[in-house]
Amino acid sequence: MALAAGSTTRLWTLVAKEFWRKTRRRLRAGPVYRWRYSGRTPERVLIAPPDLRLADPQIALEIYYGRYPLSGHLVETGGKSPFQIDVANRGWVKTLHGFRWLRHMRAAGTELAAANARALVSDWIAMHGNQISGIAWEPGTTAKRVIAWLQHSSVVLQGAEFPFYRAFLKSLAVQIRYLRSMAREMPDGKDRLRARIALAFAALSLPAPASALRGATRNLAEELDRQILPDGGHISRNPMAVLELLADLLPLRQTYANQAETPPAALMGAIDRMLPALRFFRHQDGSLARFNGMGATIHDRIATILRHDDTAGAPLLHAPHSGYERLSMGGVTVIADTGPSPAVDVSNAAHAGCLAFELSSGRQHYIVNAGIDTYGAAEFRPLARATAAHSTATINDTSSARFSHSLRVNDLLGSPLLGGPQHVPCKRIDQKGTQGFIARHDGYMQRFGFLHERELKLSSEGNVLAGRDRFLRPGGAAIRNNGRDFVVVRFHIHPDINLLQDEHDRLVLTADQADTWVFTCTEVVPEVEESIYFAGLGGPRRSRQIVLAFKASEIAEVHWQLTRTGIAGREQLSVVAGAGLIELPA
Repeated sequence: MALAAGSTTRLWTLVAKEFWRKTRRRLRAGPVYRWRYSGRTPERVLIAPPDLRLADPQIALEIYYGRYPLSGHLVETGGKSPFQIDVANRGWVKTLHGFRWLRHMRAAGTELAAANARALVSDWIAMHGNQISGIAWEPGTTAKRVIAWLQHSSVVLQGAEFPFYRAFLKSLAVQIRYLRSMAREMPDGKDRLRARIALAFAALSLPAPASALRGATRNLAEELDRQILPDGGHISRNPMAVLELLADLLPLRQTYANQAETPPAALMGAIDRMLPALRFFRHQDGSLARFNGMGATIHDRIATILRHDDTAGAPLLHAPHSGYERLSMGGVTVIADTGPSPAVDVSNAAHAGCLAFELSSGRQHYIVNAGIDTYGAAEFRPLARATAAHSTATINDTSSARFSHSLRVNDLLGSPLLGGPQHVPCKRIDQKGTQGFIARHDGYMQRFGFLHERELKLSSEGNVLAGRDRFLRPGGAAIRNNGRDFVVVRFHIHPDINLLQDEHDRLVLTADQADTWVFTCTEVVPEVEESIYFAGLGGPRRSRQIVLAFKASEIAEVHWQLTRTGIAGREQLSVVAGAGLIELPA
């Protein structure tokens, strides 16, 4: 009851804050405030900052022919300006107004691409530049657009006549002043940090008094110190946030240097911490672990960012501030979530996956979390965020945190995480030849009266991952058999893995020309159920999961083990497919 009351209080506090923000934003977009965004128009762009994001000249050609492949969706405009048509997909619309796709025009390097970029920017100015409203002027989208217009000003202004040149700079100046007025009141999280990054870019790239650069630098440093944790993670605990922010912070550092300005120490320190953090979350195939909002990985994007990492050593094994642990030896990588839920304000993408882990061996993933379908339908997000979509334990088929609210709340706030684990003590137990940890979370304590503790040990040169899941009440009292102690420990299998059964009825995980792993459990007979993997590059894929189901009042502790036995062979095995067994030929 106390948990429910506290969660409700936090939720309505968030609602009140968001109502106030929206009211202030409407006032600032109205005629009373709009005069504040007028002022002197810059005479020129001093420097076009670099853009580290991948660019494809073929996409520039697609856009020229009216086909816009943005945010995982293709929209054909039929000869109209994309800013004239109504598109239901909100992600596509936000990406359109963010203008990051200008990089493809620059990559094309042709006069045709430059003319098309100029025409589309002109359309936006004519249709949205004078009316501060809608998705186009959401502060987060405005920050992306300011950065993109500055980074790709060379292609937009290539061959431009003076009237367009002035209109472009005037619109840019209005957007910068608007963003400056909104930044302090933006919701917490990476959008607010990106707004500060955009304003720093603007102060470096456009003629401005020294005081403007000092103010932008000071505000950026304060936001970096607050949002980037001492171990390099982001306060949202989302690995993708680290990647996205580095894609803006690295060019900003270079822009300071190109303008012979000293970057703030907070910027240099944040980058130096975030690059190792990015490698911490990275499996050997280059993909990032699927925790707290992470979906499919675009490998080339990570490789581009990590070229700027001068610390070529092994990744860290312990990220206590972000709340993650890493075990790594013998080509095997285990990454686990051992942290509490992030602050409510930055939890819209957070998952209820405490003590979940992922296992990869070489370049092949074996045990995974479901991840998210980054560009898929919004109605699948709650499934991906649920505890059952992670390789951890659920109690009574419930998640360890709440993220489903009323439609009115979801429309206003999204789906913040409430009531999740608040105390997650974690201890490393590394020894010679062994890496491991013990962690415990209280996400189920208020509802069901007991804790979940997980111990993982990687040993024998990476050949053995031993796990122990324990369920206990504070003080060591026995768990009551009251119908509310049903536990399911899940191990989600990557869809590329074959799940087999040997002559001893042990479950075998294998893939072509990859390691074979055998799963065993001493207290419970493992079962196989269907699952779904949301984080595939091509969208969701069917997969399977190993399940240990039992009552905590009868079995308070289970021991399981994954043992690597070598490269997959063709010995007599049985494919586990639901309830049926299919014999493979010898």
